[in-house]
Order: sequence, then C-alpha cells, then structure tokens
Amino acid sequence: MASQQYTFFGDHHALEALSQMGDRLLELDRYINWSALVALADGIWRANGPSKASCGAKPWSSEVMLRVIVLKRLYNLSDEQAEYQLRDRISFMRFVGLGLGDGVPDSRTIWLYSQALAKADGARRLFECFQQQLQQRGLLVKEGAIVDATFVEVPRQRNSREENALVKSGEVPQAWEQQPRKLAQKDTDARWAKKGDATFFGYKNHVKVGRKTKLIKHYVVTAASTNDGQVMPELASREDPTMHADAAYTGVPIAEDLKAKGVRNCIHEKGQANAPLTCKQKASNRRKSKVRARVEHVFAFMETSLGSIYQRCIGALRNQYQIGLMNLCYNLCRTVQILSGRAAVA
Repeated sequence: MASQQYTFFGDHHALEALSQMGDRLLELDRYINWSALVALADGIWRANGPSKASCGAKPWSSEVMLRVIVLKRLYNLSDEQAEYQLRDRISFMRFVGLGLGDGVPDSRTIWLYSQALAKADGARRLFECFQQQLQQRGLLVKEGAIVDATFVEVPRQRNSREENALVKSGEVPQAWEQQPRKLAQKDTDARWAKKGDATFFGYKNHVKVGRKTKLIKHYVVTAASTNDGQVMPELASREDPTMHADAAYTGVPIAEDLKAKGVRNCIHEKGQANAPLTCKQKASNRRKSKVRARVEHVFAFMETSLGSIYQRCIGALRNQYQIGLMNLCYNLCRTVQILSGRAAVA
C-alpha cells in the first residue's frame, strides 16, 4: 500500500471537520482569556522553572506548556500519554499552537514544568486567577452556595498494621527510610476512610459551588479521613446568602458559624435514634435536595468528562496540585457551557 503523504491542505481539512463536529478545545480557545493565566504560569516558571537546569536549551513557550498541562488534566493523561497524544492528535496540536512539523514537549519536560507549578501552589494560584476573570465577566454572582466533598482515590498502599499505625501517627517506618526507592512509592499523606460498605484510600476534594451557575467558588483538599463538617467554616463566607449541604454538615458549631456570618442555614436535618425526623422535617429535606443535588452534577462531570477523579500521584503536594487543576478545568469547561448558551443559569 502506498504511504499517505500529509499536506497542509489535508491538515486544514481535517481540522475543519473536527471544528464542525464540535471540538471542545476550540471552544476553550474561543471563550477563555488565556493571557492572565499564561502570565501567572510564566512568572512561576521564570522563578522556579526547569529552564534553569536545561543546560542551555531554549525553554518552551509558557503558553504551550500551560496548554499542555491543561490538556493533561482535561483528559487525565500521564506525562507519557500526554506526549504521545500531542504527537498523534491534530486537535491537541492546534490547541497548544503547534503544527505537524513541530516538535512537542517530551514527558520529562512536562513533568518538570508540572513539578515547578506544584511546588509553588500553582494550581490554586491559577484557580484564583481565573476567578478574577469570572468576576470581570459578571459570572461570580451573589447567589446561594452548596458545599459537598468527594473522595479522590490514589494507588492503594499494601502496608502492615504496624506500618499503618506509624504513618497515621506522623512517623515513617525505619525500613522505608533505609530504602529510598520504596519510600518514594509510599503515600504517607493519604488516609483510609469508609462510607457505608465502601472503603477509600486517598484524599477529599471539598468544594463550594454556586447554586445557579454551578461554578466552583472555593475548594479545600484534605486527607480522606477528614470529617466533612470540619471544613465547612473555611468554605462558608459572609458573601453567601444561603448554604445548602447534606446531613453530614449538621451540628451546633456549623449552625453557629453560619449564623455569625449572616448565612441562611439550608443544611439537611438529621434524625437521631431517639429523635427521628418528623414528616415536616422530611418534607423540608426533600425541598432542599432539589438544590443540593446540583453539586452532584459537578462531580459527575469530573468523573465522566475529565477522565475520572482517580489520581495516580503520590503525596499531598502532587495530589493537591492535581485536584486544584481538576477544579480549574471544571470551571473552564463550565464557563464555556454558560457563555455559549448551552447551560441555563437559573
């Protein structure tokens, strides 16, 4: 079979066909202002970036690298998969601004740039930078808020009970310290948690989303064992007219905190063994559920449209960075939905 030769016109027609079919990367280009995000990432990389140890090699454009990192999180790719997909998919190349004849960042380079962002709390800084863009566009309206958390699982550790006890107390088993390679594969920050009959190992992504826009306004990352209610005071703000959450957030301390901040408490009521919910309370919870359920749409989008919530990273630093990027990418996609008119904000 004769080999097929790629041409400029063939490349152009293929991109046109992708555009007509609905390329979400093209929409991100159309509706998102990347300049402020690129400027922030560029400042981080100039101060802490891998170019300082590149032995004279010219560093990659900050816009190219930021877009590569966003692509990684949009499709939940490893560094190696990101390099391969950049070489293989013309939609990816168009998004990052490269052509068929251009080189692409290799997996090691992608890792180095990501590591520099992680160490500088880059994901949160990018998230907050994009919040400013949302504010300028009038999308961060004063609306009721919904708080919830989801488990973010990571590779499970196969430790002995003694090792787990030491890790939980903040110590590192001596045998691990004597084997640096083994220690590098041990996540001493993640924790086990149980919900119903299911067991989880990893972290929690606590988010506060707008009642109408479903944009994430604030987030906190903790170990999976952290009680949801402990994080509520950090998420709740005087700017929130109302606060919706499930019964895991009930309790006097949270109610008092919301009252002090002037936030109307719309958290589900919880029955007790000696004081079950009344019919009136059950009806109230059903009404509240119609609003509270909207936060589940956020986590469902992350699971289905951002390539899964599961993370491959080890350690709090990398997982906080990846979860922050996941929240940022959700907001990027949600903003496109709102601005394009595909999502009703009501």
